Amino acid sequence: MPEEHVPHRAPVEQLRDRFDGAVLTPGDPDYEDARSVFNAMIDSRPQVIAQCEHKQDIRTALEFARHHDLGVAVRSGGHSVAGASLVEDGLVIDMRRINAVSVDPEHRTATVGGGAAWRDFDRATQPYGLLTTGGRVSTTGVAGLTLGGGSGWVERKYGLACDNLLSVDLVTADGREVRADERENPELFWALHGGGGNFGIVTSMTFRLHHEPEFSMALLLWPADEGSRVTGHYRDFMEAAPDELGGGLLYLTGPPEEFVPRSLVGTLCCAVLVTDLGGEEDLRTRIAPLLDLRPAARMITEIPYADLQCMLDDPAGYRNYWSAEYLHELPDEAVELFCARAHDMIVPSPSQHALVRWGGAVARGDGTGAMSNRDVPWVVHPLGLWESPEDDAAAKRWTRGVRDDLRPWTTGAVYLNFIGDEGADRVIAGYGRENYERLSRIKAEYDPGNVFNRWHNVRPTPTPAAVVGGVVSEVVVPETVAPEPGGRQEPLPPAPEPR
Repeated sequence: MPEEHVPHRAPVEQLRDRFDGAVLTPGDPDYEDARSVFNAMIDSRPQVIAQCEHKQDIRTALEFARHHDLGVAVRSGGHSVAGASLVEDGLVIDMRRINAVSVDPEHRTATVGGGAAWRDFDRATQPYGLLTTGGRVSTTGVAGLTLGGGSGWVERKYGLACDNLLSVDLVTADGREVRADERENPELFWALHGGGGNFGIVTSMTFRLHHEPEFSMALLLWPADEGSRVTGHYRDFMEAAPDELGGGLLYLTGPPEEFVPRSLVGTLCCAVLVTDLGGEEDLRTRIAPLLDLRPAARMITEIPYADLQCMLDDPAGYRNYWSAEYLHELPDEAVELFCARAHDMIVPSPSQHALVRWGGAVARGDGTGAMSNRDVPWVVHPLGLWESPEDDAAAKRWTRGVRDDLRPWTTGAVYLNFIGDEGADRVIAGYGRENYERLSRIKAEYDPGNVFNRWHNVRPTPTPAAVVGGVVSEVVVPETVAPEPGGRQEPLPPAPEPR
């Protein structure tokens, strides 16, 4: 390799001497495990993984990265399908040791460390009969999911995870500690409702909790060839359903569970999952129209909310490719196309072809934060997970085909937590142009050098220039050419990113 192409190696011992957590580099025994993320297609090799114990470690790691001109990624749950939790040849700030959860049952609040996963959160609140909207997979990071909006089972009743935020503490790129809530730094607080990890590293978040002593769920399965009939009825059922009911319709591989007939195990099935903020008897009454469709398998039970939250966990190590679209309506033609595309999904696999009903508190919160277009009634979410690299092309074709088929009914916007890196234009569409420009101004205040650029990046747009480290550098919002879904964003021309 020519000398000019050899990556600069930072003197890591300087970091270790000032660091209380673990500092890992390639060759260290724990390095490979520490760089492993949910999506096996991501194979980035950071120079340094800094496993932080506290806020001072975070500031020390940021200072080290700044001094040695290293790119920065922040890792918590590691579920970013695009690999935002890692950075090639840079420094990863690993937050997983900062994962404590403190519950105040009297005031119905929970304060959680920036590296906690939803399993930590839900297990801590469950003994008090308290909950809030969280991720549908318990290993997802609380901070990452919430900053991107936070869709979950009880969103129709209690809004998205970000709607339940009371305050956020974070460390900015220059090492400042900042608190954001409705009174203190309210503009930043607005940005943290959907604006992602663009503004700093979350050290703690405080959430509003809700008292729900009862919770129940129903999982109903049919053979895939009954899917279009079931989906049409499910659409009508959910359009009239109370906010207490959540869930979704999924095409999936029949699981090897006792309640599933052997003829469905390992085959493509159409499934309906209904969650209810109430007991089993009420749920059975409410889902009577779905039971009239004679599912081939059913499981209806009361269940602790925390148990449901981890029921659909998929193990890490699969190859992943996802996308999503907002639908402004779901007519019969769209139903037929959605169902037909399910047969292109790789089976058997943990893939899911999902249709999620929004509305309720999700729609009522539209306009309260950076995440826009929340009043859409339906979200379609092809979620591909498979094992063999030989299936990469087929999985991507399926995902893109779902989006193409349903384009006549899409709004053009998207829930960014449900997609990978689909280009800068897609990010702007996710926020809407007005919200994106507002986010860009906030970004210029808290991260003018665009250090935090790995998650659906919002570029800082100060006027007329950004001053970073004493150097004045012009920063502009790039005009972009939208790549194919899942492609890397290619701004034309590239805007400079001052450090």
